[in-house]
Amino acid sequence: MVNQTARALRKNETIAEKRLWRELRKLRAQGYHFRRQHPIEGFIVDFACVSQMVIIEVDGIQHLESAHVKSDAAREARLRWLGWRVVRFPNGDVSNALDGVVLEALAVLGAVAKVE
Repeated sequence: MVNQTARALRKNETIAEKRLWRELRKLRAQGYHFRRQHPIEGFIVDFACVSQMVIIEVDGIQHLESAHVKSDAAREARLRWLGWRVVRFPNGDVSNALDGVVLEALAVLGAVAKVE
């Protein structure tokens, strides 16, 4: 069921997710392979670099609503407990400052790589 949902989400990406995905795919040349709409323990994350245990989430405005804030916090706590590092970017940042988002993602990936 989760895999079917992930497939459906990949087919119906938001504009921000499409833009970021194009950029994240370019990071393969640097050794960072991302998966999009990747299932982890019943959750589906927007982007995951499995080798570095880094998740990147692109949040729409609905994530500012209190119900979403609470569920996002619980979800993120569980993912962190599993060893993942979670980074969130609002849609607006992806749309208006994509270079900065990619640089921040690289900084997180670099920070994780240095620990290993």
